Amino acid sequence: MAAITASMVAELRGKTDAPMMECKRALTEAEGDMAKAEELLRVKLGSKAGKAAGRITAEGVVTSYIDGNVGALLEVNCETDFVTKNDSFLAIANAAAELIAKNNPADVAALGVLPYTQDGFGPTLEDVRKGLIGKIGENMSFRRFKRFAAGDKLAAYLHGTRIGVVVEFDGDETAAKDVAMHVAAMKPVALSSADVPAELVARERSVAAAKAAEDAAVATAAGKPVQSAEIVTKRIEGGVQKYLKEVSLFNQSFVKNDKQTVEQMLKAAGTTVKGFTLYVVGEGIEKKVDDFAAEVAAQVAAAKQAS
Repeated sequence: MAAITASMVAELRGKTDAPMMECKRALTEAEGDMAKAEELLRVKLGSKAGKAAGRITAEGVVTSYIDGNVGALLEVNCETDFVTKNDSFLAIANAAAELIAKNNPADVAALGVLPYTQDGFGPTLEDVRKGLIGKIGENMSFRRFKRFAAGDKLAAYLHGTRIGVVVEFDGDETAAKDVAMHVAAMKPVALSSADVPAELVARERSVAAAKAAEDAAVATAAGKPVQSAEIVTKRIEGGVQKYLKEVSLFNQSFVKNDKQTVEQMLKAAGTTVKGFTLYVVGEGIEKKVDDFAAEVAAQVAAAKQAS
C-alpha cells in the first residue's frame, strides 16, 4: 500500500476543504490515488468537496494576441508571482503570443526556434528565454498555446494576467466579449450539454450513484425506509442533468443578467458562438512546497490526530 504523507493530506484538503482526517481516510482507501480520493470525498461530503478544486498551484501569465481573424492564447509559467510583474517576462510572453499567431508553430519546441531578440539576447525565442532565466534568476517556460485561424471572428478577455479566454464567434462583438468574460467567471467545460466530455458525465453519474448507495446504507442503519430503485435512478439522472446544465456554456445563467441564459442572450444579440478556449494559470500543475518546517509540523499534527 502506498504511504500516505502529510503533504498528500494537505494537498487533498486544499482541493476539497474536507477535514484533515477525512482526507487521510480517503487517501488510504484510494491507496494514494489523489483523483480517486477526491471522488470518494465528493461521495461522502457532497458539494463541499469541490469548493476549492480550482485553486491555482503555479505562477505565470496568460496572454493573447488577435489580428483580424487570426489570434493566439498562450500560458507562460514561472516560479514566483514576483516575476509575473517583471517587464522583461511580460515582454517575452506578449511577443511569443504574437509569434504564434503570425508563424503557426506546431508545438512549443517549434515556437522556441522562431527568430526573436530581446534584452540583448537572441537570435531565437528560446535563446531569449534562456538569457532571461540567467538575468532574472528564475526558471520560466512556455507551457501551452492555441492558435486561431478558422476564419471566425475572435474576441479575447484577460482577467488580470491569470485567466485568459478567446471566443470564436459570428455576430456582435460586444456580445462575444461578454461571453468571454462570462467564461472566465463561470468556467464552463463545453458549449452545450451534448458537448460535455463523456468521461466527465460518467464520473458524475458514478459519484451520484455512490452517494445514493451511501444514503441508502445510512437509512438502513437508522431503520428508516429506503428509496425504491426507480426513485434512486431518477435521482441519479436528475443529478447528472443538473450537472450538465451547470457546466455547459449555453445553459448557464448569464453573469450580467441571471434572468436569462447565455444562449438566450446570444439569440437576442443575433450572435453565434462557435467555440471558446479558457486558460487558467497553473491549472493542473503542482506547486513545489519549500516550507520544510511547516511540512514537518503538519506530519506531527497528522500523527497525533491518527493516534
